[in-house]
Amino acid sequence: MRIGVFDSGIGGEAVAERLRREFPHADIMSVSDREHVPYGSRPADEIVRLTEAAITPLLKSACDVIVIACNTATAVAIGTLRRRHPAQPFIGLEPMLKPAAALTKSGTIAVFATPATLASPRYLKAKAEYAAVVRVIEADTSDWAAMIEDGAVERQRIDAVVRDCVEHDADVIVLGCTHYHWIKHEIVETAGNDAVVLEPSEAIARRVRELLNL
Repeated sequence: MRIGVFDSGIGGEAVAERLRREFPHADIMSVSDREHVPYGSRPADEIVRLTEAAITPLLKSACDVIVIACNTATAVAIGTLRRRHPAQPFIGLEPMLKPAAALTKSGTIAVFATPATLASPRYLKAKAEYAAVVRVIEADTSDWAAMIEDGAVERQRIDAVVRDCVEHDADVIVLGCTHYHWIKHEIVETAGNDAVVLEPSEAIARRVRELLNL
């Protein structure tokens, strides 16, 4: 079994590592596009073009499934990829709005994602469908992916955003960018008992099993 994993930068490695633990006998191929990271502030047509170019090695390697481990690429490009490569199974990442809306007790959730994800029709549709009855705080984390990619994480910037969301009654925080998985510990630590932090690693593994009938 061969599973391909793509992300624009280092975020996908967190997903690939989880899949290696879940599927120890699988061949996990991971590719990224560090030359053009981050994707979050790029126009939609460029994101589609860069994503398709970056996953070419995975398409050529006959992967049983390709995980688009990038929320931005999923939001903007996965529909086009599925139309252009109908025989290739894809799994995308989307902010966990549905479980967040079901989990919140305060009626307020926070979403940490890139500008491209937040502006995408795919995200807006999910927000309207699953989070219409809750308040959604879309925090400004637009520079976080670049900060993490550069290895220049500034804790005070993270803390300020998390605390602001908590102070505005968010009791669930959704990590809508795989880069943010690398700072999940810091986010959880700052949120403390005031907010639950959700990210999709477990859901991805479950979807792989479903898709490949494992």
